[in-house]
Amino acid sequence: MGILFKSVLAIAAACLLLAGCASPTIQPSQDLTKFNSEKPRSILVVPVANRSTAVEAPDGMLVTLAVPLAERGFYVFPTHMVRRTMEDDGIGDAGLVQQADPQRLASLFGADAILYTTIEKWDAQYLVLATSTTVTANYVLKSGKTGEALWERRVERRYSSNQNNSGGGLAGPLVGAIVAAVERAAPPYHALASQASAAAVSSPGKGVPNGPSYKAPK
Repeated sequence: MGILFKSVLAIAAACLLLAGCASPTIQPSQDLTKFNSEKPRSILVVPVANRSTAVEAPDGMLVTLAVPLAERGFYVFPTHMVRRTMEDDGIGDAGLVQQADPQRLASLFGADAILYTTIEKWDAQYLVLATSTTVTANYVLKSGKTGEALWERRVERRYSSNQNNSGGGLAGPLVGAIVAAVERAAPPYHALASQASAAAVSSPGKGVPNGPSYKAPK
């Protein structure tokens, strides 16, 4: 039983870290006329607004945003430098940033566009044999020239610990209980947030169009 427990625990931990079987919810394609007209080259990622009850959620989401945008071919201003500059300017709070004039924010850094992110859900529901973790976020890219929305997307990523535990007999409930306990101890928020941001930015036909420095993967 000791070997079985260790094996199941290792598999469960790996699945939670990868969140490979998380289910996505992504909105359909949209009109990108304004985006294509402006063709932004640089993007300012501002502090994340939080509508969930998890105080750690904004920082957890913020670190997932720069890489997919950079991989899409845009210059992304360093997020920590941006936050420090905004704090010095008296608008470090995400709520104040959301209310601030986009044109003013863009002018502080010389940015072509600004990415606003709002967390809607960052929670986990616990049951005896299953745990479900959900991360939902809204992403809006606004013009630094006009303040108008150039692109927007809502993405949800969900992972349930019972998705891969369909075995019968005594092993099924045992595995389910172990996996649920692992997820309850360490919900895969960061993995889900990373997947949500990557899906929002990079989904073909739905993500942000390629930037000027985009290079297709080999």
